[in-house]
Amino acid sequence: MNSKKRKIIWSFIQIKGKQLLNKLPHDIRHPKGRNPYAHICSEIKKKFKCSYRDVEDKNFENLIRYINDIQE
Repeated sequence: MNSKKRKIIWSFIQIKGKQLLNKLPHDIRHPKGRNPYAHICSEIKKKFKCSYRDVEDKNFENLIRYINDIQE
């Protein structure tokens, strides 16, 4: 994915991360609270089998929709 699209995706991750801030369920492995931005990135890795930076251009729209649909 080119750098312009990466920046757009990161903006979507930041927006969604702010929405999830302090809303993720408590986990004993994260005593200081969970990081919603890392949560989103890990969900992307599970779905697309790669980092958001490495998602192919043809999946750009799917990635945006997926980020918007991520829940707690």
